[in-house]
Amino acid sequence: MKKFFFFLTISLLCLHSGYAQFNEDPILNLENEDKALLNWGYFLGFNQYDFKFEYKNDTGDILVDKSLGFNVGLIGEMRLHEFLDLRFEPGLFYSQRILGFPGFDNDNDALRELKSTYINFPLLLKISARRIGNWKPYIVAGPYASLNLGSNEKSLDDNRSGTFRMKQRVYGYEVGFGIDFYTEYFKFSPSIRGVFALSDELVPDDDPNSPWTGNIEALRTRGIFVNFTFE
Repeated sequence: MKKFFFFLTISLLCLHSGYAQFNEDPILNLENEDKALLNWGYFLGFNQYDFKFEYKNDTGDILVDKSLGFNVGLIGEMRLHEFLDLRFEPGLFYSQRILGFPGFDNDNDALRELKSTYINFPLLLKISARRIGNWKPYIVAGPYASLNLGSNEKSLDDNRSGTFRMKQRVYGYEVGFGIDFYTEYFKFSPSIRGVFALSDELVPDDDPNSPWTGNIEALRTRGIFVNFTFE
């Protein structure tokens, strides 16, 4: 989380860069940027993914060691109303997590490293406030579907062989907020997003009493990320 707040600070500094325009009446940049029916762009960013576990019995929590990952993707936006846009933001999200299971005496059994590469397909509604000078705040929310390319779902090995398996298809929703800044040449938008999986992603071990997955009722991804959008 310390690493995440570091990048959150960077995003806030980006917001601060437009502060001088908040209380002034600047020359308007890109006055017709939001009037087109379709807009295009791309985004770069950072993420930190976690898991939410549901347990069958209270026998000890599974620990998650999280690290920063990165995001990259494209944006397609369709204007629906002056304050409402429909956005499709397909992207590639890379993350790494290490699970620590209780009850083991050695790291080979206790730890499982999960490297996930998600291809994400969110369909979002962007609700904007009225533009003030060269900035405009907004909120964004909507469902997503994603493919976890590192899921190991079809692997014949399970945790007995050191392989933690997850389902490849994930469904959930995304919410966030951000600010559009209109520069002389492009629109720059830092935003903070949260993602919450609704589908259970666990592929249990073949042994129903497995010390790794036997006590897990459900496993769902959740995460937070910072995106920097250029349109």
